[in-house]
Amino acid sequence: MTIFGFAGVFTAFTYIKPILVDISGFSVNSVAYILVLFGIGITIGNIYGGKLADRALMPSLIGILVLLAATLALLGALSPWKIATLILVFLLGVAAFGTVPGLQLHMLNTAREAPTLASTLNIAAFNLGNALGAYLGGIVIDFGIGGGLRAVPWSASLVTLIGILFTLWGNRQSRRG
Repeated sequence: MTIFGFAGVFTAFTYIKPILVDISGFSVNSVAYILVLFGIGITIGNIYGGKLADRALMPSLIGILVLLAATLALLGALSPWKIATLILVFLLGVAAFGTVPGLQLHMLNTAREAPTLASTLNIAAFNLGNALGAYLGGIVIDFGIGGGLRAVPWSASLVTLIGILFTLWGNRQSRRG
């Protein structure tokens, strides 16, 4: 869940500067300011993702992952438009880090006998997702898959969909056991 749920974020975010400059038409100098929007989104997502996870863990986690996949797909479709891109960069931050508390809480709930080990492994899974996402985005660009750079957000959305499938499966397994 964590690897693929979070890999989608870094499939796109690793290449956010070329997306913003080469596709959306922003100046290189404006990228840092745009990333402030992402940072504000991260803060909001982390706060409200935690509150939602406390109320209804799996439904909120699935909902936030769906929001993440939709945001990435919309970024793929709307990145030529500056205003839409700014909104989507903010929403990407919200959705990306809205998943973090729920993924961490799910891991802790699942591994009650060894919470420290589970937490450590989940952080490793986030890092593996970061690396996998950057690698997959690079493959899309290098091989020109689906249009290269323009297809990176779309491929990020597909990676997140894999994370959603694992989350649905994990939810089903935890209800059984």
